[in-house]
Amino acid sequence: MLTYRDVFRVPQFGPLFATSAVQGAASTTSGLALGVLVFTTTGSPLLSALSMFGSSLAQLIGATLLMSAADRLPPRGALGGAALAFGVGTAVLAVPGLPLPLVFAVVLGEGVVAAVIGGVRYGLLNELLPKDAFLLGRSVINMCSGTMQICGYAAGGVLIAVLSPRGTLLVAATLYVAGAAVARFGLARRPPRAAGRPSVGETWRTNALLWSSAPRRRLYLSLWLPNGLVVGCESLFVPYRPDRAGLLFACAALGMLVGDALTGRFVPARWRGRLCTPLLLLLAAPYLLFALRPALPLTLVLAALASTGFSASLLLQERLMASTPDTMTGQALGLHSSGMLAMQGVAAAFAGALAQWSSAATAIAVMAAASVAVTLALAPGLGRDRDALPGAAASQPG
Repeated sequence: MLTYRDVFRVPQFGPLFATSAVQGAASTTSGLALGVLVFTTTGSPLLSALSMFGSSLAQLIGATLLMSAADRLPPRGALGGAALAFGVGTAVLAVPGLPLPLVFAVVLGEGVVAAVIGGVRYGLLNELLPKDAFLLGRSVINMCSGTMQICGYAAGGVLIAVLSPRGTLLVAATLYVAGAAVARFGLARRPPRAAGRPSVGETWRTNALLWSSAPRRRLYLSLWLPNGLVVGCESLFVPYRPDRAGLLFACAALGMLVGDALTGRFVPARWRGRLCTPLLLLLAAPYLLFALRPALPLTLVLAALASTGFSASLLLQERLMASTPDTMTGQALGLHSSGMLAMQGVAAAFAGALAQWSSAATAIAVMAAASVAVTLALAPGLGRDRDALPGAAASQPG
C-alpha cells in the first residue's frame, strides 16, 4: 500500500503542496475576518454568510465560460498570477468605509478566478502523480486544507481580537503574496495539458461531453449537492455562536482532516465504493441536533464528527478520474470544484435567508435534512454505477 512518504517523493509535489497550504491559510483567515466585519457592521446573517461564501456563487461563471483555461494555461504562471490577484483583492477589502456593493464585487471577482485555478491545481496534481496515487495525493491536499483551516480559523480569531477584522485582512493579503512567490520559485515550468486557446466555446463543448455520461452526472451531483447543503449549515456558525464561531470552524476543519487521513490512507480499495453513501449521510446527520441548541462541548463534537463525512469526496473523485480522459482532467476536476463551491454559495445564501426568517439553529437543521434527503435519492444510482465498474465483482467481499 502506498504511503504519504511515497507521495512526497514525487518531484514537484512538495511545492504544489506548499502553495496550497499558504493559499489555504490566507483564504480561511480572510473569510473569517470578512464574515465578522460584515456581521458586525450590518447585523445580518444573510450578508455575513454571503461575504464568507458568496465568492462560490461566481464559480458558476468560471465553470461555464472560462474552465477550458484549466488545461490550456501553464500551471506555474496561472497559480502564481492568481495568488497575486487574490492578495490585491483582499487588501482592497480592508479599505475602511468600502461600500458593501464593492465588497461583494471583489468577492465575486475572486470567485471567478478561483473556479479556473481550482482546475489548474487539481489537474496538475493528477498530472504529477501516478494513477494509483491520486486518491492518496488528493487526501494529502485535503488534509493540508483542513490543517490550514484549523490554524487559519484559530489564528484568525486571535488576529481579529488583536488587530481588528481589517488588520486581519491585510495579514491574509500578505499570505496570498507569499503563496504567489512559492508558486513562482518552487514550481517548475510545464506546458499546458491541452493544445489550443481557452475559449467559451471550448468550455461549453468539454462540459457537455463530461455531462453526457449518466454515471458522471451522478458523480457530479453527489459531489456538489450533499456537500454544498452542509456548507450552508457551516455558513451560519457566526450568527449561531458569534462568540465561538472560530472554534466551531476549527473543530469542523479538524473533523475533515481526520476523515481525509483515514479514508485516503487506510480504506482498502474493495470498500471504497460502498462507503460513499454512509459518509455522505454522516456529513449531514449530526447537524440535525443543532435544532435542540446543545451545549457548546457537544456542539463542537457534532461539528467535528459531521465533517469527517467530507472524505466521501475523495472516493467520488477517484471514480470521476477513472471515467475521464487525461486531456480533460483539469476541466473535469475544475467542474467538480467550481460546481461544488457554487452550490456552497447557493446553500449559504439560502441558509442565511432562512436564518433571517427563523433562527440559525432551525436553518442549520433544515439544511442538514435536505442533504440527507438528496443523498438517499442519489444512493441507488451510485450503487448501480459502482457495480457496473470493470472488476467490481472481483472487488466485492465474498
